[in-house]
Amino acid sequence: MKAASDCYQCLRRLVYQAAGLATSDDGAKSEAIRQGLRIIDENFSYDVMTIAIATEIHRVVKDITGNPDPYRMVKDEEIRISRELIEEISPDYHQGFKGYLALSALGNAMDFFRDFDTVREDMRGPVEFAIDDSAKFEGKLEKATTVLYLADNAGEVFFDLPLARWMGNFARVTYVVKGSPVQDDITLDDIRRAGLEGDLDILTTGTATPGVLLSLASAEFKREFAAADLILAKGMGYYEALSELPGEGRILYCLMAKCQPVADSLGVALNSYVAMLR
Repeated sequence: MKAASDCYQCLRRLVYQAAGLATSDDGAKSEAIRQGLRIIDENFSYDVMTIAIATEIHRVVKDITGNPDPYRMVKDEEIRISRELIEEISPDYHQGFKGYLALSALGNAMDFFRDFDTVREDMRGPVEFAIDDSAKFEGKLEKATTVLYLADNAGEVFFDLPLARWMGNFARVTYVVKGSPVQDDITLDDIRRAGLEGDLDILTTGTATPGVLLSLASAEFKREFAAADLILAKGMGYYEALSELPGEGRILYCLMAKCQPVADSLGVALNSYVAMLR
C-alpha cells in the first residue's frame, strides 16, 4: 500500500512522538525532530510506502538520542494492560479458529497513537469482521504444515497465544517478532518481559521496521516467508507492506483499520475489523 495524503501529517506526528519518548534532553529532542522532518520532506511521495519513511525516522531518532528503544515504557504498559484484560475478555470468545481469530483481532486495538482508556473500551466491545475470510483460511489450515504468525504490538501477544496454540494442532506455527525495537512492535526481549519465552516457536524479521521491508529482512526470515504454507499477518504495518506483493491466497490480514487511508484501501469504515485472505 502506497502513501495517501493523510500520511504526511501522520508521519510528522510520529516524529514528534518518537523524539519526545526517546529523550528529555531538549537539544537532542530538537535535533531528532529536525532530522525526522527532513526525512519526510525529502522522501514523501505517493509512490512510496510510509513504513519505509517511518523506518528511517526511527533510525535517526534512536541514533541522535542514543535511546535504542524509545517506546519501552509504552510497551511495558501495553503488556501490563493486556495481561489484565485478557483474563476478563477471553471467556467471551468461543474456542475454535473463528473465536480465537476474533480475540486476536481484538488485541490489534492496541496502538501507540491511541490512549489506553479508549483501547480498554474498544476491547470490551464485540468483534465483527467487515471482511471475513476466516472460513477460507481455516479450510487451508487443515492441509498446511507450516504457518508464520507475523506479530504486531507488544501487548497483543496475550491475545495471539490462544490462536497460535490452536493452529499448532494442525501445523508448525512460528511466531515472528521484530529483530530490534521499532515503535511498540514486539521483540524477543518483550516476549521475555511478558514471561512467555518457551511458550512459542520464535523467529525474528531481522529488522527494525514497522511491518516488514523484505529488502531489509534477514535471509532466514525471507526463506521461511517464501516456504510457509500460510501466513497470518497482524496489524496495519504488515498490510501496508505485504499487500504490495502479488496475491497468492496464503496471507490472512488480521487487523483493525485504525487510520483512514488503510480503511479506504480495504473499502471498510474506520476502526473496522478485517480478516482478509489474499
